[in-house]
Amino acid sequence: MTDDARLALVTGATGYIGGRLVPRLLEAGFRVRVLVRTPLKLDDVPWAGDVDVVEGDLGDPESLAAACEGVDVFYYLVHSMGGAKHDFETVERESAENVAKAVAAAGVKRVVYLGGLHPEAHPGSGEPVDDLSPHLRSRVEVGRILMASGVPTAALQAGVVIGSGSTSFEMIRHLTDVLPYMPAPKWVRNRIQPIAVRDVLYYLVHSADLPAELNRTFDIGGPDVLRYGQMMNGYALEAGLKQRAIAALPVLTPWLASQWVNLVTPIPRALAMPIIASLQFDCVTHEHDIRRFIPDPEGGLTPYRRAVRLALQRMKAGEVETSWQDALVDGAVSDPLPSDPDWAGHTVYLDEKERRTKATRADLWTVIEGIGGENGWYSFPLAWAVRGWMDKVVGGVGLRRGRRNATRLNTGDALDFWRVEQIDRGEFLRLRAEMKVPGRAWLEMRARDADDGGGGSVYEQRAIFFPRGLGGRLYWFAILPFHGVIFNGMANRITETALAAAAGEAA
Repeated sequence: MTDDARLALVTGATGYIGGRLVPRLLEAGFRVRVLVRTPLKLDDVPWAGDVDVVEGDLGDPESLAAACEGVDVFYYLVHSMGGAKHDFETVERESAENVAKAVAAAGVKRVVYLGGLHPEAHPGSGEPVDDLSPHLRSRVEVGRILMASGVPTAALQAGVVIGSGSTSFEMIRHLTDVLPYMPAPKWVRNRIQPIAVRDVLYYLVHSADLPAELNRTFDIGGPDVLRYGQMMNGYALEAGLKQRAIAALPVLTPWLASQWVNLVTPIPRALAMPIIASLQFDCVTHEHDIRRFIPDPEGGLTPYRRAVRLALQRMKAGEVETSWQDALVDGAVSDPLPSDPDWAGHTVYLDEKERRTKATRADLWTVIEGIGGENGWYSFPLAWAVRGWMDKVVGGVGLRRGRRNATRLNTGDALDFWRVEQIDRGEFLRLRAEMKVPGRAWLEMRARDADDGGGGSVYEQRAIFFPRGLGGRLYWFAILPFHGVIFNGMANRITETALAAAAGEAA
């Protein structure tokens, strides 16, 4: 890569598409700058050292203007997936207006935006139907604002994206895996044109080379047009399952369907709702003009079942590059644990445990870093499961979100209903709670060498809770008896498992 290589600015680099686009832009010879709210989330990504990381936000015109300096191509990959309590349409509109002003002022040569396929009021008009879902309506508006910026904009419009870790794929996967018979909304009969994530990335990279005069939308989709029910059964065949009987029921509204998806799958209600709302109409391409400027990838666009097959292979090999889990949970706290030793004036409740073990620190750390997901939490599985279901009932992520990699955790990774806030590999792990609780909660685990000369290691565990109001205080004392069982058992089992591994036994 040379200093005169084009500079691409990627927003949404900690998200599903952005996290995959950055390394592909680097491979294509671009210099890459990323604009992120929390640079710490990029500490463990393999390409972090190859990009210019700028801290900022689309809602902050000053940081946005600084990030746009010298940029040739601006990738707009940020979408709000907030719940109904948030005026996300206003937030997205203001963000798009900030970007439009910033790219025009900085002399950016091209904007590339990824929006969503939507039905048209009249074929070929480009005008959306009147009763479009709020999320799709907002994406249409963002595209229009960017195209009116004076900077040539390619607004790519994609439907269901299929790839390991994508929200749409995970929803299909879990619904099909769990339910042998499926009562479903009538939209399972609607036509869908899914597209493989690899093809979305291909179009995004090559959109930087579109002719300078082009300022328009482009529909993008894969080679297959299927009904949603066919997509579910196509997944079943690739996963080695029997095809599912699907009954279309007219009584399941989008809201009811999102509750159903929230309970049956790990996808939280706030993420399920916009996806389901977008499925109320046929979701297919209306034109194929992109082929006039960007030829199909070598070997052609990826058929749906091959996209599913590739996604399953990635999952089996533990090579899920990015995941829907990377998205922050609507309503969950995102502020880190205060470092002030006086707890920054907060009321704080602690539950601290310490255990000595003959296992080495390395063996102990292996167990700590492998916690959650399929390995569980080493204590009272029923209690953890009940807490997960309680969280799902109130719209949280629940315990089935799992983890992206079975053995390795990175900063920002989702871990069941926690998120990795800090990891000092081999020594310290801090998790921030994303379940619904009346306050803010963290769980810390530390492995250190025993300092008394007797060998072995010491396991330290600390649960931290900042209650919110009277409800938070009552919550802590109500669950205190369970903590005595759960956290004691957890500390005991983690050290026992580490010792068994050290002795070569099955954990």
